[in-house]
Amino acid sequence: MQGGAGPRVGTSKGGVRELVWGYLESSGLADAPRPVHGRIPNFKGASHAATRLLALQEFKAASTVKINPDAPQKNARFLTLEARKTLLVPTPRLRSGLFNRIVPPAGATKEILRICSTSRGIKEYSVPVGLDGKVRVDLVFVGSVAVSEKGWRIGKGEGYADMEYAMMVSMGAVKEETPVVTNCVLDIAEELLDDHDLTVDYILTPTRTIKTNCKRPKPQGIIWHKVSYEMLAKIPILKSLRYKEKQTGKDVTLQDEHPDLANANESTALNEKAMPGNTRPQAAMGSAQLGQQYVESDSLSPRLEGSGTITTVYVGNIPPNVRVSELKYALREFHATPLKVNWQGAQHRAFLDYKDKAAAESAVSSLKGLSLGGNTLRVELAKNQRNKGQVEINSQKLI
Repeated sequence: MQGGAGPRVGTSKGGVRELVWGYLESSGLADAPRPVHGRIPNFKGASHAATRLLALQEFKAASTVKINPDAPQKNARFLTLEARKTLLVPTPRLRSGLFNRIVPPAGATKEILRICSTSRGIKEYSVPVGLDGKVRVDLVFVGSVAVSEKGWRIGKGEGYADMEYAMMVSMGAVKEETPVVTNCVLDIAEELLDDHDLTVDYILTPTRTIKTNCKRPKPQGIIWHKVSYEMLAKIPILKSLRYKEKQTGKDVTLQDEHPDLANANESTALNEKAMPGNTRPQAAMGSAQLGQQYVESDSLSPRLEGSGTITTVYVGNIPPNVRVSELKYALREFHATPLKVNWQGAQHRAFLDYKDKAAAESAVSSLKGLSLGGNTLRVELAKNQRNKGQVEINSQKLI
């Protein structure tokens, strides 16, 4: 944000946001997209502020840079690509994974690199990076609504930047000393911050570069007791990370999960792991699947059960070291218990039978981003299921 008389400090995070958004609009400093309310606000001078990245020794030394996809950071993304560094951009609202790696075409001109820095370019010139991507991020650039010269930051209120950082910590992608950079400045009272809030090390403005020397610790990972089931449903990759951390023995009890229930589920899972390989454990989760059983079979043909037609889900890219018991455990954890598991470990795949197409599609959505044994699994409706509904409709028309 430009120098001069800025907005007066608010007494709550929401108050600070409203003051900043209102000030940018009323002072003529707001830039497209407008209005800036509810966004990481773009402001006049943001592009010039980003050029201060080039003078940072931490940026010069960085090989991989993670930058948020908002408008005020567009030039930072361009400068990163122009410097031939690896650029990682978070997926929108983390719906389809954690990062996209921007891959410009060979011999890309400045004009093409500028396109790659836009939302259009992120869609057209990117490849997904999952939990198993073994990424090491050397510098993090985040957007802010407000940030103090002491390094205390407030975002737009949805918590995605904080969650992205916590997930990177859990992945081992960042360390405590990994520098965090932003642009925008406004004084903030420290008592407004919580332990999950990300702090910053450098602030870039159109007129100066501020080193915050912030002593407040950054998040040390995901604080699971602050994560709700609703957030877990919105961010599929978060489910995979929770599953991985639970397997290492970490407490991953959610905000709205009763600890006794979590312990009961853990005990059930441990007991089932001790069962002989030919034992068929009862499904433990999902009201729609109560009473269903896992069955291992070589049969892949659909069958009728009750009033619905069995629909099959394909699970591929299963590592050779993963056992069927691990997949079953993950299916319970992700509330995706099938009627039957057709395990084909030698072919690195499995087929899951569900009572109808709706249940199968729900399972595909729940399992999106699931990682086992270091691989992100490929989960989709089996090929012979994808157009089944349309084929049946067409057949009825012919009759």
